[in-house]
Amino acid sequence: MALRSDWSEELCPVRRGLDVLGDPWVLLIIRDVLHGRHRFTDMRANLGISDAVLSRRLDEMVAAGLLRREPYQEGGRSRDEYHATEAGADLLPILQMLALWGEKHTAMPAGGEHMAMIHERCGEETLTGERCSACGLPLTPDDMVWVKPWLQAEHHLVGPGTTAA
Repeated sequence: MALRSDWSEELCPVRRGLDVLGDPWVLLIIRDVLHGRHRFTDMRANLGISDAVLSRRLDEMVAAGLLRREPYQEGGRSRDEYHATEAGADLLPILQMLALWGEKHTAMPAGGEHMAMIHERCGEETLTGERCSACGLPLTPDDMVWVKPWLQAEHHLVGPGTTAA
């Protein structure tokens, strides 16, 4: 899934990681999947991504072990939902740290507000990616809520054990 070069055989783990995660769509798709958007049409509408790009990225992310396909029937047609694997769910700290970094080091657009990341187990906002800054417990997608005031929404994240409803 390399952007520029194939770094999959590199000794440097940063290069190998970027070989899989270096395309910005990858982290945005993982974010959507962890937010419970498992269907192609829901991801496409939320991300504003073309069918061809989304289809290619989903195939690459399944091949890389970040997502797994789960078939479902719709209108007599077989389709796939996409769910995070353990490797995909393990990106939660990276996404949370990226959000925290973005709030600290980029200008907030007009109408924007602070996005709170709430650890449901203790009910407090966390200011870190891997362990709750309030209670110290490890953070997992299944116990996180992202509060997005600009959308007037709370997104309860979902981990790899979550299946189609």
